[in-house]
Amino acid sequence: MNPMVKDRVTPSAGVTGVAFGDNARLAAEKSGQAPAPAAPAKPKAPVRYARKQYWNEPTMTWWEKAYLPEVLRGLAITTGIFLRNMGKWLTGRKGAVTTYYPEERRADFAPRNRGKHILTQRPDGSPQCIACNMCATVCPAKVIEIEAGFDPNDPAHPKYPVRFEIDYSRCVFCGMCVEACPEDAIRMQADVPDLVSDDRYNMWLTMDEMLTWQPQQDVAKPYPPKPVPLALGESVKRGRGQ
Repeated sequence: MNPMVKDRVTPSAGVTGVAFGDNARLAAEKSGQAPAPAAPAKPKAPVRYARKQYWNEPTMTWWEKAYLPEVLRGLAITTGIFLRNMGKWLTGRKGAVTTYYPEERRADFAPRNRGKHILTQRPDGSPQCIACNMCATVCPAKVIEIEAGFDPNDPAHPKYPVRFEIDYSRCVFCGMCVEACPEDAIRMQADVPDLVSDDRYNMWLTMDEMLTWQPQQDVAKPYPPKPVPLALGESVKRGRGQ
C-alpha cells in the first residue's frame, strides 16, 4: 500500500468541505479519542550532482593512467628538441625559430594585425577627428578619453579634439574604435613600436604621438581646408577710414 494513503480514512457522511488528509483527525474528534500525533517528516536525501557525459569524451588508457610514463615521454621530447637546436647552433646553423624583434620579422606575421593607433590628418595638418566620441562609446575596455573643443572658423566641422588619449595598459586591440569611426579619423597599424613599459602611466598614447609617429592624410572622407580670411586692400581701408 502507498505510505501516503494508508493513514487516510473514508470521510464521514456529515463532513464536507475539508481536505482529505484531515479526515483522520475529524473522525478521532467525533469518537472522543485524542488524535494521533503526526509522524515527523523524513529528511530528504541530498541529490548528488551528476556531471554531464559527452558523446566524444576521451578515455584514458592504462598507460596514461600510470602518469609516470607520460611524464618521462614529455621530458624525452623536450630534451630531444633542446639537443637538436643546440647541435645546430654549435655547427653554425640557426637552431630554434627565434625572431629578434624589431630587427627581424616573422614570415607569417599577419599583415592586417591590429597594432598601434594613428589619427589621420586633414590637408592643413589638423586631426580628421571631429570629437564625436563614438570610438570612446563603443570601446569595450573604456580606454579612450576625448576632450572636445569648438572652432568657429571651421564651417565644415567646428568640433575638434583638444585632448585624445588611449590607455595602452588596458587596451585589448579589438579594432572596434576603427569600425565605429564615421570620419576615417582613427586607424590601427600592424606595427606596435615601444609598447612595453614598466610603468603603466607611461603607456598613455597622446594625440600628438598618434598624429606624428606615422602621419597619414589619405582619408576616405576629405574635408576642405579652413577658409583664409581675406586681407583688405589699402584703398578699402582708406575708404573705411581705417
